[in-house]
Amino acid sequence: MCDQPKLSGDGLALPGASAAYAAPRPLFSPLLEPAAEAAPAVPQATPPERPASRGSRRRRLWELPAQALCPVIGVCLPMPVLRRRLGKALGGEALANDYELHCGAINECGRRGSIAELLQRELDQRYAMALRQSGQHKTAEALTRWWNAALQGNDVAGALWGTLTHARCDAALQERVLRDIHMLQHQVGAANRADLQRLDALQDENAVLGRELAQAQARSTQLLAQRARELERAQAETLRLRGELMGRDTLIAGLRDELQQLETSLPGLRHRHEQARELQSQQQRIHQLERSLLAAQQQAERARLAEQRLADEAQALRAQLAARLPAAEGAGAESAPLPSLDERAVLCVGGRPAVVPIYRQLIERTGGRFLHHDGGEEDAVAKLDASLAAADLVICQTGCISHDAYWRVKDHCKRHGKKCLYLESPSASGLRRALGALGQGEDVEISGLRQGQQA
Repeated sequence: MCDQPKLSGDGLALPGASAAYAAPRPLFSPLLEPAAEAAPAVPQATPPERPASRGSRRRRLWELPAQALCPVIGVCLPMPVLRRRLGKALGGEALANDYELHCGAINECGRRGSIAELLQRELDQRYAMALRQSGQHKTAEALTRWWNAALQGNDVAGALWGTLTHARCDAALQERVLRDIHMLQHQVGAANRADLQRLDALQDENAVLGRELAQAQARSTQLLAQRARELERAQAETLRLRGELMGRDTLIAGLRDELQQLETSLPGLRHRHEQARELQSQQQRIHQLERSLLAAQQQAERARLAEQRLADEAQALRAQLAARLPAAEGAGAESAPLPSLDERAVLCVGGRPAVVPIYRQLIERTGGRFLHHDGGEEDAVAKLDASLAAADLVICQTGCISHDAYWRVKDHCKRHGKKCLYLESPSASGLRRALGALGQGEDVEISGLRQGQQA
């Protein structure tokens, strides 16, 4: 049974590798006995001893049967704890390996002594809670149920110590406990071997994962370095922009102070700025008007060209008209004397475009200044009042003007006492006769005003 795996207080474990203490002096003789001599201490064929009735007192370690000492020492005391306690009790350091130390402890616990009492105190202190729990059960049946439940838990070592030392632990329960511990040790050994296999596989997997982790860490390091460089560049750019912003804010603050100083020194500075803006707006308006004026001048130039064409046509018509005038009428007209107008303004209202140049020529030959208004055909009637005010003599062709223009002419001449010549039909001879009648000092109406009004 000493060759089997042991169950420590922290879980199942195989016997540890051989280790030794460098001792200044040897241990006591029982621990130095060879393993072969310690084996008879736990004979397998010896029937289990029946625990004597002790009332409520627990059994001590040296009172346990020989076949129970091996599982108790191996399961309830981990090998490092056992080696440390024995070395402290003997005042030296053990030179024996784990198996020899285990067998020597079993031999010492077969009787009451300092080693047995030391291990008894260690076990009671180590499994005090399990002892309190087992002490709550007053019968062998209750203790058996508690042991069965403890086998499914984690503290099997404490349950083993609490059950075997219990006052109600009879021979049957003792045999059952030892059998359960023996089979549990076999299971633990098999589980340990499987765990070792899994540990090897996990170590291989861990190596692969370690290499992958190293590669990932290298990539992460590179990325972190790259991000750090980018962060440094971003921080440098941020500092530069902050500097520019601070410079701009400083410049703005200086300009504001300067503006405030200027406003303080020149109270009307803001008003001047407003006037400057207004002047700029007016200049823009002037430029716009100049552009409009240029467009109007261009349009006027086009109108002048059109008028020139009409004047050429009128000259041609005038030549034709002069050729068609009767020689007698021409001779009589040439013989009629024309008064001298002495730079007086003569306004001709109405008339056909072809006759207007003839009128201009006759008026200018007498020394007058010729003015013309078409009577409302193209020129606005409202402009007629200004022309009448500038004229000294008015020639009204009643057959070629509107009624509104006619009454404006007549009313103006009557109110201002201006002479007015009324012509029904436009002709050079009629104008000559009208000018000849100016010496009488009265208004002249030729060829019937009524007919002209009706026309």
